[in-house]
Amino acid sequence: MRNRDLATIRARVKGVKYLSPMVMSWGGENNVVKGQKAGTYNVRGVYSEYFQIETQHILRGRLLNDIDVKEKRKVCLIGNIVEEVLFEQGEDPIGQYIRVNGIYYQVVGVIKPKPKAQIGGRTEESIMLPFTTLQQTSNQGDKFWFLCATAQDGYNCDAMVEDIKAILKSQNEISPTDTQAVNSFTIAKQFQQFDMLFTGVNLLVWFVGMGTLLAGIIGVSNIMMVTVRERTREIGVRRAIGAKPINIITQIMSESILLTALAGMIGLTVGVFLLDIINRGIKSGGESANATFFANPEIHIGTAIAATVVLLFSGLCAGLIPAWRALQIKAIDAIREE
Repeated sequence: MRNRDLATIRARVKGVKYLSPMVMSWGGENNVVKGQKAGTYNVRGVYSEYFQIETQHILRGRLLNDIDVKEKRKVCLIGNIVEEVLFEQGEDPIGQYIRVNGIYYQVVGVIKPKPKAQIGGRTEESIMLPFTTLQQTSNQGDKFWFLCATAQDGYNCDAMVEDIKAILKSQNEISPTDTQAVNSFTIAKQFQQFDMLFTGVNLLVWFVGMGTLLAGIIGVSNIMMVTVRERTREIGVRRAIGAKPINIITQIMSESILLTALAGMIGLTVGVFLLDIINRGIKSGGESANATFFANPEIHIGTAIAATVVLLFSGLCAGLIPAWRALQIKAIDAIREE
């Protein structure tokens, strides 16, 4: 593939969100040197858009940007393991120079990958250079061998890949029927499987949650029915001395809402407490425990507010039948009740 292919792909392929070519350079054993320390690491040249495709934790400094690529600057990013090997503990690598395949580059950032699936090797043990810089210093002309792309939201990833392949074949004298000249792989299907899995989990959570909430409403309603039965004489006396129906309804409904809200707040507090314990456990477990699809568990403030509203509404519903039952009590019959 050549640099000219990138402009054509951007102009003709629909659905491309981020696009970054990649070139690699192998310099043999101990190809990266800082003073008396050395190591063997991957060397990759990328566009700034690459960091939108494979996102990174910026531990120090900054990422590569468009100006670095345009001006072919001799700057680099290093993985966190590279930093540990080449620099002393507590030493700031930003602004210092390291020798990569015989050429000196200034370190502008230290990174650590967010996703577990990484492109072109382990980023922790890699050196990232501006794409144009590595093309020139490694004498690769305008060629590159790997292309990374992300589809726009809602766009078919497989269709985008086929469109890109068609352009690459047409511009590089490859037969349209040749299925082996341009190889590709996507992780769209894996993400779709995970998406379907979590959709099923969400539906299950909703089903269990609504069932539990309904059982709670019935339970509170039964408690209030018993309360109304035990306070028949009190209700009768209040009716006899002039209490209006709204007074009786307010009394029953307020007790029902109070019971539901109190139990709900206790449950919400316990849930937040347990999630905080889980979150601390994940962080204390180190990187191995910090899974890509399960990190930083928490309850969003919007979810907490919505849950509170639902609880109050549930308490209101739970008190409807007991309140109606209390209104059916006649004053004279209630006073005679023993």
